[in-house]
Amino acid sequence: MLISVIVTTYNRPDALSAVIQALLDQTDMNFEVVIADDGSSEPTREMIRSFQRSAIRKGLKRIIHAWQPDNGFRASAARNLGVFASHGDYLIFLDGDCLPRPDFVERHRLIAETNFMVSGSRVLLSEKFTNKLLTGAQPIAVYARGFLYWLAQRLAGNANKIVPLIHLPDSRMRHYRTVRWSRIKSCNLAIWRNNFSAVNGFDESFVGWGHEDADLVLRLARHGVRRKGGAFSTEVFHLWHKENTRASESKNRQRVEERMKSGVTKATIGLSDHPKDEERVESGFE
Repeated sequence: MLISVIVTTYNRPDALSAVIQALLDQTDMNFEVVIADDGSSEPTREMIRSFQRSAIRKGLKRIIHAWQPDNGFRASAARNLGVFASHGDYLIFLDGDCLPRPDFVERHRLIAETNFMVSGSRVLLSEKFTNKLLTGAQPIAVYARGFLYWLAQRLAGNANKIVPLIHLPDSRMRHYRTVRWSRIKSCNLAIWRNNFSAVNGFDESFVGWGHEDADLVLRLARHGVRRKGGAFSTEVFHLWHKENTRASESKNRQRVEERMKSGVTKATIGLSDHPKDEERVESGFE
């Protein structure tokens, strides 16, 4: 089974470079990387190209750069474009500021289950620790360090939690018994491609920050896809950044709550609307 890791980014090449490096250090290399770019400028493109030239030596299937123009915050559209450009049967959505551990893909493959989506979680890193990582003052490969190292970072205030770094086995205990749209994070979310396509992907009519991922989960649930917890298995390290404006949050939340009362399953504007004339897809190797 080929896995597509869809990495969303916008003008943060230093963080994206660290994420790609972590993906090149995976124990399971039967996957491709698709950079879902929400309008980044040339430095991001050049950095991706440098990885495209070298990644084949690591055994990675391919790195694809799927770019759309910078017309405001359009993460849903970028992710849909990334899925359009991908080849895998299983999709893992990862943000371009979230460092995966070396067994991230392996663990996602292990807990993947037919007609289930897997919602993972993240460890938040401090501003000071993040700056050290991205400036080279701290080795970037901290994602490969063990529990005792992260215990020290937790005590130093560099990480907000460490308990979920402990691996627990796959079991039915991971199955959510009811539909819950709280604590959904598209920075670490896995979905079967056929299920994602059936609901027409993310709904691009959600404008600005917030809750487009909750809307996707609700529509998937209506389609018969259940939710499964990925915590204690697929944890990622979230690099610090300033919060994006959340001016649209209450409006988007209200839309989700309204949709909970409806029978809507398909996105109003979604995966089927790609490709668009202004979009660009580049693949460094096959």
